[in-house]
Amino acid sequence: MPAKKKAIPHNTERQILVTGHRNPDTDSICAAIAYARLKNKMTGTESYVPCRAGSPNGETRFVLRCFKVPEPRLITTVRTQLSDIEYRKTPGVHKNMSLKEAWNIMNEGDVVTLPAVTDDGDLEGLITVGDIAKSYMNVYDSGIISKAHTQYRNIRETLEATLVTGSEERFCEEGKVLIAAANPEMMSYYIEKHDIVILGNRAENQLSALDNGADCIIICEGANVSPTIKSLAEQSGMLIMVTSYDAYTAARLINQSIPISYFMKTEGLITFEEEDFIDDIREIMASKRHRDFPILDKDGRYLGMVSRRNLLGSSGKSVIMVDHNEPGQAVEGIESANLLEIIDHHRLGTIQTLGPVYFRNQPLGCTSTIIYQMYREQGIEIDPQTAGLLMSAIISDTLLFRSPTCTPLDEEVGRELAELAGVEIEKYAVEMFSAGSNLKGKSDREIFYQDFKHFNAGKLRFGVSQVTSLNAGELEALKPRLLHFANDALAQEELNMGFVMLTNILEQSTLLLAVGSGAGQLVENAFGVACERESGRPDTTEDGYSVTLPGVVSRKKQLVPPLTLFAEQL
Repeated sequence: MPAKKKAIPHNTERQILVTGHRNPDTDSICAAIAYARLKNKMTGTESYVPCRAGSPNGETRFVLRCFKVPEPRLITTVRTQLSDIEYRKTPGVHKNMSLKEAWNIMNEGDVVTLPAVTDDGDLEGLITVGDIAKSYMNVYDSGIISKAHTQYRNIRETLEATLVTGSEERFCEEGKVLIAAANPEMMSYYIEKHDIVILGNRAENQLSALDNGADCIIICEGANVSPTIKSLAEQSGMLIMVTSYDAYTAARLINQSIPISYFMKTEGLITFEEEDFIDDIREIMASKRHRDFPILDKDGRYLGMVSRRNLLGSSGKSVIMVDHNEPGQAVEGIESANLLEIIDHHRLGTIQTLGPVYFRNQPLGCTSTIIYQMYREQGIEIDPQTAGLLMSAIISDTLLFRSPTCTPLDEEVGRELAELAGVEIEKYAVEMFSAGSNLKGKSDREIFYQDFKHFNAGKLRFGVSQVTSLNAGELEALKPRLLHFANDALAQEELNMGFVMLTNILEQSTLLLAVGSGAGQLVENAFGVACERESGRPDTTEDGYSVTLPGVVSRKKQLVPPLTLFAEQL
């Protein structure tokens, strides 16, 4: 185990998470993958990591399978964790290490706490500068060396001695330490079996210690050992060490050979896991007088040490948002993240940043169209796999160029990407939409949340779920089920109103469901149509409203803007 390595900072090169919104759609996930690839090519690193803030829907899974791309990493929060900050990787030491060596490591590494760790990485205890200082100040009896089960190796290293005979791997488990200052006759009354005797160059004193059964003699001031005494010691198994220190200094230093295990704290250790959130541990750290706290991995293995100072000025996870810019749609904890960039094609939300960010927002039908432009602007080639992802996102967001949000540039880019990907775009679009509209076997929750977003309009909070299908009968059958679930979602999502778009891709129309107090009136005001009152499942008293909106297929451009406008007038 590397005992004398200095503590090194952890996490100085951090990953940057590229993520779309919660309940991600195809554009959200494909844009995250493609933009992370672009940034890595621009920087020549692997620092940018595509992520997803929820489970991909059936359509997106089809796209990823088709182009053989693994699902991005799932993140449910970007709150700052211990793994995000630059804590110190203070090396662990063995519990048999001497106090002197521990003190030297602390001085060399400028640390005040050392963790005692097993060979397997398990934390056994902590020794602090204060613990070592107390060991010097307290008065101990002459048997402290054996009570602490001190290894003879520690004694030799502490006294900078030379081993003449015996094995330094042995442990001192019985006896006391004494200085042979009297004549040999008097010494016989004091020396007992297993003692450690500090003495000078007088052969008769050395023989007396040997005759009385001492386990070890420490000869001071570099005196020679006679061949006779050396031979007798070898026969009896006694250790002989020779140190250059005088007897007083040797006696003063020998207690520094005691292993740290005798003084270290082993019970009631306050530890944190690398995945713990900074906000959760601040209060715990502030309530304790400890300077440093151990960090463990999920398997309980020691990783490093963290102090309150490490938390000062710590920045959160570095994040790039794609395909959204509103906090209600962002992954949990975005307000504490280090937000670097936003790439989006939606209306501007109310997100606040800690500092300036790169913000690119264009009135296009798809975020992936913007990312295509950025590839071209940087002169970076788009490989067939990335082209397939970007194309699929554009097809999805523009409903194969039929959506009112689609611009001529979206269609131009989509068709160019299809050529790069080697795909017949119309045929591929039908397969992709069919995969996405396959709702058989899915629960109401899975269907509702496969494409769901939050919105704010003044004091009103509402959510919109969109379900697309090629089958009109399938959408009609979903009406009572999703009306029921939408009512449940109001409380779960803390919303005032909820809306479900049952969008028929072929007919280019939407059957809109509305729940919540005033939701039906809001739809009538926004679209100038009369809503039909609906009941949920037969076994419930829930109700809501429904209306067919011909030509309405876009949540972003055709549904949310009029709802928001009239909601602000409520």
